[in-house]
Amino acid sequence: MLFGQEHVKRYLETDGAEGHDWRGTSVLILTTTGRRSGQQRSTPLIYRRHGDDYVIVASKGGAPDHPAWYLNLAEHSEVTAQVKGDRFAARARTANAEERPELWQLMNEQWPDYDSYQQKTGREIPVVVLERQ
Repeated sequence: MLFGQEHVKRYLETDGAEGHDWRGTSVLILTTTGRRSGQQRSTPLIYRRHGDDYVIVASKGGAPDHPAWYLNLAEHSEVTAQVKGDRFAARARTANAEERPELWQLMNEQWPDYDSYQQKTGREIPVVVLERQ
């Protein structure tokens, strides 16, 4: 998470007027269903458009394990995303081996630290595509 639940709260209250633009990049709010709790969980994430889709990265700063939101969407691919005031249903999927290099490069242009995060961990950091439903 970028700066946690306060980021989510301000973003939702202001339709992204506060929180969409963050440290020179753009942030959306991803809401997943908890794989164990069944509760809705919202996370601020850096994104980039790719055609009609939105692309996000499950980096967790290069930690050895995947972020909880990624584990949740791996279990329940139906998610909700909010970009500024636009809230929509989406299907989340991990980018396949063919499309990942292009999307990884796209996301590194958005947030150059992703390459250093990948170097810190033994896992391949997933790139996730959100397909608007």
